[in-house]
Amino acid sequence: MADPIYDVIIIGGSYAGLSAALQLARARRSVLIIDEGQRRNRFASHSHGFLTQDGVDPARIAADARAQVMQYQTVGWLSGRAERAARIEMNDASGAGFEVFANGQRHISRRLLLATGVKDILPAMPGLAERWGKSVFHCPYCHGYELNKGQIGVIAGSELSMHHALMLPDWGTTTLLLNDAFEPTAEQLQSLAMRGVSIERSPVEAISGHADIMLADGRTLSFAGLFALAPFEMTTPIPLELGLEFEEGLIGSPIRTDPMKETSMPGVFACGDAARPMASVALAVGDGNLAGAGLHRSLLFGKV
Repeated sequence: MADPIYDVIIIGGSYAGLSAALQLARARRSVLIIDEGQRRNRFASHSHGFLTQDGVDPARIAADARAQVMQYQTVGWLSGRAERAARIEMNDASGAGFEVFANGQRHISRRLLLATGVKDILPAMPGLAERWGKSVFHCPYCHGYELNKGQIGVIAGSELSMHHALMLPDWGTTTLLLNDAFEPTAEQLQSLAMRGVSIERSPVEAISGHADIMLADGRTLSFAGLFALAPFEMTTPIPLELGLEFEEGLIGSPIRTDPMKETSMPGVFACGDAARPMASVALAVGDGNLAGAGLHRSLLFGKV
């Protein structure tokens, strides 16, 4: 028996991938979702800023979304890692398609969606990784309100940390821990002073307790929460192996797409954190919704 040919294979079954799958399922298209269960926000216990889901465990949002999408009979789910993907010529009159290898098996589709997410590259600091998403964060909009206007620390990683430091006073009294990452200019110091941001120059040795900063000079500073910039990278080499184009970003390079989420390779779409510079559950869901519509239109009117 010949292998089934799906309309779309989606690599990544988190918020963006599931949102796209829902659109496609409601258009009665056949979809295979391949997912290895490594959500970017799996370290956080609460998600914020998403209407109707504010304060909900992100794992529950993902689980509910999967359950709803899998109610549609044209959607299949494969737990595992997509090892590689390639463009192929189809045996019928539809032109090119795609093959994806996962769990040692080959799967074929007419279109491909990358909703693979990204991986945060955390600063190498004792105590930080264990607190990532719990008391050390990267997004003020996601976690700032819950700090209740308490003391907030920004651990500098580069001059880009100025952005965090200037934003966060809206959420609490802010201290910029320079940590030998950079030295603010006179103009930057003035901007920080206007926002009421304090400067701490003693390097950070480690993080302990809830969000306690142990400094090289022996002092310990306690905070309600900490913020740190974490560069990101793709979770899979597949976009690079396909030869896709990327956007140049300040802390990472997302996949370049057009307004309907198609990449530089016809027939390959991308959405979610892997294909946009800003990240949140709400943005991922919206991005996936758009990609689902773009994929459906491509199946109807596009060529590969």
